Amino acid sequence: MTEPFYVTTPIYYVNARPHLGHAYTTIAADVIKRFYTMITTETFFLTGTDEHGDKIMRAARAEGLSPRAYVDKISDLFRQLWPQLNISNDYFIRTTDPKHIAVVEKVLQKIYDKGDIYFSEYEGKYCFGCERFYTEKELVDGKCPDHQTEPEVIRESNYFFKMSKYQQWWTDYINRHPDVIRPERYRNEVLAFLREPLEDLCISRPKSRIKWGITLPFDQDYVTYVWFDALINYVSALGYPDGGLFKKFWPVAQHIVAKDILKPHGIYWPIMLKAAGIPIYRHLNVHGYWNVDNSKMSKSLGNVIEPLQLKNVYGLDAFRYFLTRDMVFGLDASFNEEALVNRINSDLANDLGNLFSRVLTMAHKYFQSTVPAIDSNIEEELSLGLSQDAIQTIDAFAANMEVFAFHKALQAVWEFINRLNKYIDVTAPWVLAKNKSSRKQLEVVIYNLLEGLRVISGLIYPVMPDTAASMQKHLGLDGKDEFYKMEKLKAWKSLLPGTRLPKTIALFPRVEMPEMGEANQGERNKPGLNPPLGKEITIDQFTAVDLRVATVIKAEPIPRAKKLLKLEIDMGEGRHRTIVSGIAASHSPADLIGKQVIVVANLKPAKLMGVLSEGMLLAAGDGKQTTVAVLDKKTAPGTKVS
Repeated sequence: MTEPFYVTTPIYYVNARPHLGHAYTTIAADVIKRFYTMITTETFFLTGTDEHGDKIMRAARAEGLSPRAYVDKISDLFRQLWPQLNISNDYFIRTTDPKHIAVVEKVLQKIYDKGDIYFSEYEGKYCFGCERFYTEKELVDGKCPDHQTEPEVIRESNYFFKMSKYQQWWTDYINRHPDVIRPERYRNEVLAFLREPLEDLCISRPKSRIKWGITLPFDQDYVTYVWFDALINYVSALGYPDGGLFKKFWPVAQHIVAKDILKPHGIYWPIMLKAAGIPIYRHLNVHGYWNVDNSKMSKSLGNVIEPLQLKNVYGLDAFRYFLTRDMVFGLDASFNEEALVNRINSDLANDLGNLFSRVLTMAHKYFQSTVPAIDSNIEEELSLGLSQDAIQTIDAFAANMEVFAFHKALQAVWEFINRLNKYIDVTAPWVLAKNKSSRKQLEVVIYNLLEGLRVISGLIYPVMPDTAASMQKHLGLDGKDEFYKMEKLKAWKSLLPGTRLPKTIALFPRVEMPEMGEANQGERNKPGLNPPLGKEITIDQFTAVDLRVATVIKAEPIPRAKKLLKLEIDMGEGRHRTIVSGIAASHSPADLIGKQVIVVANLKPAKLMGVLSEGMLLAAGDGKQTTVAVLDKKTAPGTKVS
């Protein structure tokens, strides 16, 4: 019996909405989990959200929410997204879950009691964006390499974890188990880091600075460092230390992470495990970035790709196929919508879709919509080695999947698809159909082609589960017998002669590039909108605009400015603001006094006609008349509009 399989994604930090990078990592985990369901009966797939730390407090404050309300909101976005991408996770963990918190406290206390955590004063350069201290060697031109900002010098007393104590042990372990971190380039990167003296890790933050976190069990005035909290999720989700899931699945743990979090997973985590007396994970599998316009996706650059937009425009399985096929696991890949369209049209519509349609159409036409019987006396002569090719394809697919070479696994499948297309050209079933004497040969050819499609349907199951099920249905199989199981795929001649074949369908119709050039533009320029909608923005860009309720206290015209009014507003700040608005043609000053309006409160002040304007009034205009947006009920000045 094969051993169990356990795969994890990193738990995603809830300071931002899910994007293409999150989708890829989770789809990769789903693909490998589904592959292992083909060869074993016991699998476990974990994902979830990381919800503590300073960045969460800041993000919550920006939205006018408590940290708890904020993390509930963003965590739910991740939880709701995964079913829409056909993610088959078994558990969704949150670091705010009481059971997780209890395990974190247990592990911290265990390491503290062992003497591997100590208290000391420290001064260092701290990046608030990364929520960590940096050494001079880690900075690039004196700046954080990720945020391009200069860290602030902080001096404070904290607790430290003796990572340096285990540096040689971890170096030796990697050298004895060279595939523990893969691909090789990332193992080498970790080893290069370990060749330098390893500093002890600051694992606490004083509550005087950060309150949103898990309190240290041995000091109530401190919370634990967010990474020391987050990494423990991989064992807390399994019920560490005594849970049955932990005993079954932890020995075979496979982590999937992006390369930007290699250091926490490749150094902090294994040393934490060693200090806590927990066995090391089986493998750490590291993938690259999805770049857009040659840059890593970033909110600040405005190049974040929304996965649901792509899925809704091009179809879920096509989206999953593109991500799995076009990234070489471990290397960076460039997202390009034109490449996505070309991949759909070439691989899915032309190759797989056309083969499926051709074979099913011939089966319907020549054999009255049934699987034909075959004559074993002529079977080998007309099979042309197709069954052996199928076995070789299955073996190549499995070997590549096991090492996370997803693109090579799919290449093997597509070579078999091309082999089937060539088989059609060589055997020419349309010629055989013209002669009654060739009836038995035609039966063998069509049966072999249908069997080839059955094998393909099983092999694409991890990547395109819906398409696999659809193919099975139209091959006369109901999909309830776990058609994707490896032993069943290798059983050539599994289709039963006489099986009824439902009417065929187009698996993947050809698609065209949207006129706007990007799936993220959606349907925003429908006829009738004048002017057309502006460029689509993300929720993060929208929430950067701080809209507040204000009461107009005073209004007066501005000399020599026919269109402008000077407004004095109360926004609940303990002072009045002045804003300038181009509404004079439609509104008299007296009409506005006492009205409650909506103001962009964080707009950079600017002088208009010599008057400093500290905000912008929301109004609608068609070029002829302007209407001010006012509230229909009395609201406290300064209330946030969302």
